[in-house]
Amino acid sequence: MSKVIKVLKPGVGTGRRGGSFNRGRALVAGGAGFLGSHLCERLLRDGYEVIAVDNFHTGKRYNLNVLQRDPGFLCIEHDIIDPLPRDLPVDEIYNLACPASPPHYQADPIHTFKTSVLGSMNLLELARRHNAKIFQASTSEVYGDPLVHPQPEGYFGNVNTHGPRSCYDEGKRSAETLFFDYSRTYGIDVRVARIFNTYGRRMQPDDGRVVSNFIVQALRGEDLTVYGSGLQTRSFCYADDLIQGFIRLMNAPNAPAHPVNLGNPVEFTVMELARLVIDYTNSRSRIVHRPLPVDDPRQRKPDISFARQNLGWEPQVSLSQGLAHTVEYFDALLYGSRPVKEAAMS
Repeated sequence: MSKVIKVLKPGVGTGRRGGSFNRGRALVAGGAGFLGSHLCERLLRDGYEVIAVDNFHTGKRYNLNVLQRDPGFLCIEHDIIDPLPRDLPVDEIYNLACPASPPHYQADPIHTFKTSVLGSMNLLELARRHNAKIFQASTSEVYGDPLVHPQPEGYFGNVNTHGPRSCYDEGKRSAETLFFDYSRTYGIDVRVARIFNTYGRRMQPDDGRVVSNFIVQALRGEDLTVYGSGLQTRSFCYADDLIQGFIRLMNAPNAPAHPVNLGNPVEFTVMELARLVIDYTNSRSRIVHRPLPVDDPRQRKPDISFARQNLGWEPQVSLSQGLAHTVEYFDALLYGSRPVKEAAMS
């Protein structure tokens, strides 16, 4: 059963900058999550009425606190594995509704898979009903442990179909199939982004991804846990850059006939990231090593040639700049804005 947290009166409100909501109505599934809440904020600023849909399994209500005061914002508590209300007219749909960190998506792997497959079908049916443009947040995990480096969109991947990460990897691959089949069958305008490692404000301390893990451990003065040798690589994209990529892809005049990589092509080893976090926080934390999880990719770097050439998009925020903002956020969350050095040394 859906629960409306705030009533939205269509066509009213003045928006954050005093203008009318003239861009239409956008629905963001997973709108209370790390990226979803940033996207809702951006869409409101751009002049949309926004409907956030979230089951709050991993999304947080406090991510929406500021948005709740906006007259053009509505939040519906709903799990997208169940059909959405039929009388929900929308112009654009963004599907960000799926846990993205291994501890969260592995906690209930069957529900994770249902979210990617049944949830996508329900949102696609809503798009079909209202002739809405629809965006799918896919993932670089569809490449698995890649044998091609960097990874272009045409690479089909090296994915374990039955491992502990498969509920997420295969769920996202299935969702991509559904999106393009709906496009071919019903003429729906679909946009699919493959997201590479992203970090920033509104991540959770228990998120389980490497950037948040390292920052929280460093601020608490705990050992930084590196899995495996730490020589495996990742490419870290700051959330604001990624949201800009979403908007560029959604607003492109022609829908790409394939998924589009969105991520930062600057590659770091996990050990390099650990040392950066320790240096920035002035932490006394040590680096300790633990066994590498099953199917953990050895390399991850996007080929963003298509996004550069066709969307005019590439990341602008360096890792050092993004880490500064992210450490500041976690410091405030954990310690009430004590100076970073004081928090790290306590």
